[in-house]
Amino acid sequence: MSINVPAGATQRTPESPEHPSPTDLGSAEETTPTRPGTWAALRPLALRLHFYAGLLVAPLLFLAATTGLLYALSFQAEEIIYRHELRVPVGETHRPLSDQVAAAQSAHPEGTVSAVWPAPEVDATTRVLMNAPGLADGTSLAVFVDPYTNEVRGALPSSGGALPVRTWLSSLHANLQLGEFGRHYSELAASWLWVVALGGLALWVGRRRRGRAQLIMPERGATGRRRTLSWHGSIGLWAVTGLVALSATGLTWSRYAGEHIGAVQGQLGGATPTISAALVPGAGGHQGHEGHGTSGATPTGEGIGLDQVVETAREQGVEDRIQVILPVEGSGYVVRERDTHFPVHLDSVAVDPADGTVLDVLRFEDYPVLAKLTRFGIDAHMGVFLGLANQLALAALAVALMALTVWGYRMWWLRRPTRERRFSAGRAHPRGTWRKVPVTVLLPLAAVVALVGWFVPLLGISLLAFLALDLLWGLRTRLRDRGVHPG
Repeated sequence: MSINVPAGATQRTPESPEHPSPTDLGSAEETTPTRPGTWAALRPLALRLHFYAGLLVAPLLFLAATTGLLYALSFQAEEIIYRHELRVPVGETHRPLSDQVAAAQSAHPEGTVSAVWPAPEVDATTRVLMNAPGLADGTSLAVFVDPYTNEVRGALPSSGGALPVRTWLSSLHANLQLGEFGRHYSELAASWLWVVALGGLALWVGRRRRGRAQLIMPERGATGRRRTLSWHGSIGLWAVTGLVALSATGLTWSRYAGEHIGAVQGQLGGATPTISAALVPGAGGHQGHEGHGTSGATPTGEGIGLDQVVETAREQGVEDRIQVILPVEGSGYVVRERDTHFPVHLDSVAVDPADGTVLDVLRFEDYPVLAKLTRFGIDAHMGVFLGLANQLALAALAVALMALTVWGYRMWWLRRPTRERRFSAGRAHPRGTWRKVPVTVLLPLAAVVALVGWFVPLLGISLLAFLALDLLWGLRTRLRDRGVHPG
């Protein structure tokens, strides 16, 4: 890749010891001759790609980190903002679950109960989820009931268990509140994050140093750009594993790359299994989402009732932070564990509403390994895998990415030619670096890049855009040098 140096900047030589990347995890001030070999040929290309990827994609990464930080903090914010709905004084005995649901139905007769989350802690409310008019797709009305008194504490829209504050911040992080179009921003950021992070890691580790301490810790006594680089590289080294993990898990539910990932996972036998709640052979399994069944069944009406369903589930070992999904036509109750804290409890059982017969049991331990890893990764990205520790780790990674971006732009700014009176910016690595890569390395590298660009489409498209910009900038420079006006 080769993009020419901006007008007004002084051309650098290939041996230039400084590197300007705005998100460089490892650039720059070489004090020893370049080592011979493949890496010596690849390093200038990596420097230039890292520089322009960081320069053009860093704003999206910073935006994703900022919204991600707000999302990571939203879990604790919910506990504070919605404490009245979520918490109750501890009483002596829980009322029957069917009575709690009846109280919710009485308070909100316009809704149809789709699922119930029994109180998971002694001071928590029971959450009754309803399909109600006026709600967005994928959203339920959550009615909060005191399990000791049947008092309805309030009702709030809920999406996947998230209440309004976390739902809004999750959407802000995913699509900037711009709907389907806004998802391109987050997918583009996730597509480039692993490239910038791993490229920076290679550049940082590939430098010669006096000792390992300068690799993992900021250099003491350094000043100016060297100090910024030292902090940038060492913090980037500590954060790189988490950043790559965020990139990979973020792509799993992206629009374009996510389809390819899902197809590969299915071909490898790693698709997430589903429980069958069919009442008759051939009727098909239960297809409702968590808390979004469409049944008009009344849990306090005929059949064995909610309390017996929960008791049956407990007999099957399904008892940790459960949700009870009401039957849809042709299927029975589905009781699922929703405890994502390690060790996770995500078993589920299907129960016949007529007589309590167990229709099917699905154990999390029976999931394919790839399905388990996918679940762990997504839950960790969403901040629900390890609870507060998970959320603090996400917040730390977000702050680290924001700092890396700022440090990178600062290094870019410090590299500007100060003798120029007009505005100028940091200098890029010289053009034509790909010509120095041996053909035996360049051709396989090009094949890998093409394959990755196809698999992660927004990465491939934006990379082609970078190359087109490079060619146009080079043409402009040549015409300017010849005294020809490009217009």
